[in-house]
Amino acid sequence: MTGLLPPPDGSDRGQSNVVGVALLLGITVVALGVLTASIGLAVDAGTGAADAARVGDDVDDALRPVEVTGEHVGSVRATDGQLRTVGRDVRVLNDSGTVALFEADALVYETDGQRVTFLAGAVVRGEGRGARLVSDPPVVASPDGDVLVVGVATLGADRRTVSFAGEPVRLRTNVTHDRRSLGRGEYRLAIETTTPAPWRSYFRELGATVTDRDLDGDGVDSVVATFPDERTAYLVVHALHLEVGDA
Repeated sequence: MTGLLPPPDGSDRGQSNVVGVALLLGITVVALGVLTASIGLAVDAGTGAADAARVGDDVDDALRPVEVTGEHVGSVRATDGQLRTVGRDVRVLNDSGTVALFEADALVYETDGQRVTFLAGAVVRGEGRGARLVSDPPVVASPDGDVLVVGVATLGADRRTVSFAGEPVRLRTNVTHDRRSLGRGEYRLAIETTTPAPWRSYFRELGATVTDRDLDGDGVDSVVATFPDERTAYLVVHALHLEVGDA
C-alpha cells in the first residue's frame, strides 16, 4: 500500500503550483498589455480631440473675413496633424443660371480621425453627421423673406500642406471686401463641401430648401440652398489672400 502514496516531498503539488503561478502571470501580462493599449488609444483620441478644439478656435480667431480689413496675422497650434488647402467652389444662382462662381477653397486640419475646415467664412469641426459649425457662414436671410445677403470668404491661397512639429503655423491674411447688389429674383446658393450636414441645417434654419448635387462632375457634392420667393440679394466677397507658413 505504501507504494501507492505520493512522494513524501510533495513534488506533484509543487509542480502544479508552479504551473498555476505561470499561467496566472501570463494572464496578468496579457491583461496589462490590453489595458496599456486601451489607455494609449484613449490618450491619442483625447489628444486629437483637444488639438481639433484648439485648431477650431485658432482658425476662427485668425481668419475673420467679416471683421478684418487689411493685414492680419494669426497662428494655429497643434501637437500633431496636417493643415492643407483644398479646392472648393461656391456658386450663386438664379433662374437664369450662375450669377457668380468663386474658387473659395478650404483650409483643412486633420489628425487622429479629427477634422476642422474653414470654408467660405464658416468653421466646421468633425465629419459626417457629427460635424458641426464652430462659426456660422456670413449668409443672412431676413425673417420677412425680402432680403438675402450672401457673404463669401475666398482664401486665394496656394495649394500646400503643412505638418505640425511642435511649432505654431502662421496664417497671414490681407483682407479686402467687395459688395454689390444682385437685384431682385429667386436665388440659390451652392457650397461645395465634404461635410454637408451642418450646412444643410444652417440653410434650413434660414428657410431654404436644401438638396445635394455634384455641379461640376468632380465627385464632390455641393449643398444647394434654394431660398423661396423673390427677394433682393446682395453679394459680399471677403477676399483673404491667405499665406500659410511657419509662425
